[in-house]
Amino acid sequence: MAPPLERVRAALERVRRVQEKRMFGGTTFMVNGKMCISVGKTRFMFRIDPEMHDDLVGKNGSRTVKMNGRAYRGFVHVDVAPLRNKKAFDFWVGLALDYNTRAKAAGKRASRHSAARVDVGRGER
Repeated sequence: MAPPLERVRAALERVRRVQEKRMFGGTTFMVNGKMCISVGKTRFMFRIDPEMHDDLVGKNGSRTVKMNGRAYRGFVHVDVAPLRNKKAFDFWVGLALDYNTRAKAAGKRASRHSAARVDVGRGER
């Protein structure tokens, strides 16, 4: 069995506009500028249709992504072990790619460093 990262690369090799980015302690695959699949050491994260979220949580041991105490609908973690089966792995990859065609890209956030500077002590006279 190929390592999880290589499995995702192989699954996305024919998909256009794929970028790999280091995020969330692993590698995240951006498709068309939108987060699609993330690979960590022991689990995958798939971005799926939020409308299907409740029906899919629990399948193959999937669970809602939680960060800083907040649950994220439309994002699920699935451990690597239950997805050793190609059919199960392809199911989740297919869901993520399908939703990617309809998902909105996250808005660009202004960094602290790009905020407008205010000159202190130079008021109007």
